[in-house]
Amino acid sequence: MAQIVVRDLTKVFKVAHRKAGVWQAIKGLVKREYNPVRALDGVSFEVGRGELVGYLGPNGAGKSTTVKILSGILVPDSGLCKIINRIPWQERAAHVQDIGVVFGQRSQLWWDLPVMDSFELLRDIYRLGPVDFNDTLEELVETLNLSAFLGVPVRQLSLGQRMRCELTASLLHRPKLLFLDEPTIGLDAVSKLVVRDFIKRLNKEHGTTILLTTHDMDDVEALCHRVMIIGRGQILMEGKLKDIRQRFARERRFIVELGNRYVEEEVKGRISKAELIYLEGNQAHFNFDPTIVTPAELLHELSAEFEVRDVLIENPPIDEVIARLYEELAI
Repeated sequence: MAQIVVRDLTKVFKVAHRKAGVWQAIKGLVKREYNPVRALDGVSFEVGRGELVGYLGPNGAGKSTTVKILSGILVPDSGLCKIINRIPWQERAAHVQDIGVVFGQRSQLWWDLPVMDSFELLRDIYRLGPVDFNDTLEELVETLNLSAFLGVPVRQLSLGQRMRCELTASLLHRPKLLFLDEPTIGLDAVSKLVVRDFIKRLNKEHGTTILLTTHDMDDVEALCHRVMIIGRGQILMEGKLKDIRQRFARERRFIVELGNRYVEEEVKGRISKAELIYLEGNQAHFNFDPTIVTPAELLHELSAEFEVRDVLIENPPIDEVIARLYEELAI
């Protein structure tokens, strides 16, 4: 059953425009010129209950605009948007009880107050009972390891600590849906793993429906089974991540540790059915198509030409796959 239904959603912004120069600035004070920017141009999709879906696209594609409409912050110019059979901007009070929103570059916590004070203010805003609030908070504090800084003002937290607190703030009322807009932006490797594990657990154990927008393709690969690609304000592609990988990067990566160091010219072209991508020290990186040649055949050919110490076979990085996808879709 679909919890999010979007049909032909459009949104156009007016962006002030003027040419450079003092005279143009004076003219702009009298009469402003605006350029229309079509952020969304007939966007349609559905997200089912309990799904964890990636919503991908380059900067300016319309991702954040979509999330703001889904959360009731923006009103579209036309189209249908229903979240659990509600129109977000028309039934905001009821709508916000069922959703949580995390914007990686904006905070819903009070900057100068201790973290716990922000949580208690949100408890009153959502009119949560003391038992429900304490039970939920205890679970989130333990899961995200927040106990050490509940009394610390938000402005003194590191980015990773603040993002964990932002996730907690968005989940205190146990929403059915969670919208995450760049939740791991700027985080270090350890903090990213903590946030990813928490999102995965939230989706699996509580059945929370999650829409994730991000530029971090490692987040997408770790969390999302299905992705939607938006560009030029339109949904250009959607499907399972593994199917998209197969379409845009069928080849696999063959990484070989050689017994000696070589320059690129000594290695390139000596393996008939694999392409040398780059050579780093004594480690050679090849691309090969598994439908044309098997890893065993490649290893046999390499061993005849070089001393081979170690071999690793993996898929191309997801960043490369998405970059090829963007290039083919011209976004």
